[in-house]
Amino acid sequence: MINQFIEKIEESLEKNTFIKITLSNFTSNQEKSTLKKILIRKTIIKREEKLTFVYRHKTNDITKNYSVEEGMKEIITFLTKEDSNENNEGFFNQAILFTNQFDLHLKNINKNPTIHSQKPTQKQALSTSHDKQKKRAIQTKDQEGNSKNYLQALKITDHTGKVYKNAQDKYKQINQYIEILSVLLKQLPTEKELQITDMGAGKGYLTFALYDYLENNLKLKIKSVGVEFRNDLVELCNQIAEESDFENLSFVEGTIEEYKITQENIEEKTHVLIALHACDTATDDAIFKGIEADAELIVVAPCCHKQIRREMENAFKSDKSDKKSENELSPLTNYGVFLERQAEMLTDTMRCLLLNYCGYQTKAVEFISDAHTPKNVLLIATKKESFSDSTKKAEKLKEFKDLKSFFGIETHYLESLILK
Repeated sequence: MINQFIEKIEESLEKNTFIKITLSNFTSNQEKSTLKKILIRKTIIKREEKLTFVYRHKTNDITKNYSVEEGMKEIITFLTKEDSNENNEGFFNQAILFTNQFDLHLKNINKNPTIHSQKPTQKQALSTSHDKQKKRAIQTKDQEGNSKNYLQALKITDHTGKVYKNAQDKYKQINQYIEILSVLLKQLPTEKELQITDMGAGKGYLTFALYDYLENNLKLKIKSVGVEFRNDLVELCNQIAEESDFENLSFVEGTIEEYKITQENIEEKTHVLIALHACDTATDDAIFKGIEADAELIVVAPCCHKQIRREMENAFKSDKSDKKSENELSPLTNYGVFLERQAEMLTDTMRCLLLNYCGYQTKAVEFISDAHTPKNVLLIATKKESFSDSTKKAEKLKEFKDLKSFFGIETHYLESLILK
């Protein structure tokens, strides 16, 4: 009987008619065993088919994921009286296999096993997604159900709106970025046109998505400019913007350092300045442009923290007799990977302090990036009148200078721009 039951499970998995299995009426070999039943369903984890076991105890549930082969071995173990599971707890006296064609009941395994089939109680399989599907801020289709042009043009989706497998990470990154920004953007004044400058826009993935979200989801009046020094990308992005009917989105050629935010570039003022993955001091150039423009929101994702790392290497260099700095953290600089991480934290902390000095409230958050850089830090600066107090400015400047002294830093590049 048990063999027949196992064969039906394997057959249902093979034919894709499997819905779930319930193992119940547990007989324990241990007095203190709290296991009551096991619920089994099929899931897809990282594009691989798994069997998910929920071990239901008296006071808690334990979930484990197995390959189909491992899961079948676990089921056989729990249904076989002579054998035992890995914890030697016991076996189940009853099992039900649910398929979309029939339900199969296996009873009285301990004494006189019987098996019988009946009409299916469920005809629709349970969701095989390991995680609940989250409604994304950026949907792949418009209100008419058509795939969005810019997502197709950027190779994120196909013509039906389905996200390509190799673009899943990029799509998730875009959405998390929009979700973080949406909370901040909703706090900005909306009576006038919202002006956005995206420094180092690249291929425009996030520039397009942000424009789409603000115009079509939040229904805001916006004008957005993407600044990119590669002319071929500027031409491509302007073409995509035109084909997507994004009338108030444009891309211009130029570097972050040289770009001038003037009345000719943008009407009135820049409310939001964004710079994602601007390399090394280019992030500082972008921050300074935002400060100069008196932007209400500055958002940057720094990378390649080379400038401060070089200064730290000079300050702590072990083979120099005239070391500029010697303190409790000196041993960290003997290991390249630790020095790199310390340089990243120091660079961005000093950036936050300088932004505080300029009247901005700052915070740092982590967000998911693409496959090449698993996580990134996002620095968010919001203009606050309370941070313009002269006493607070002096405090932040002192904290900044104390950090410089502690680590033997000569000059932070952003400092050279602000404190000319």
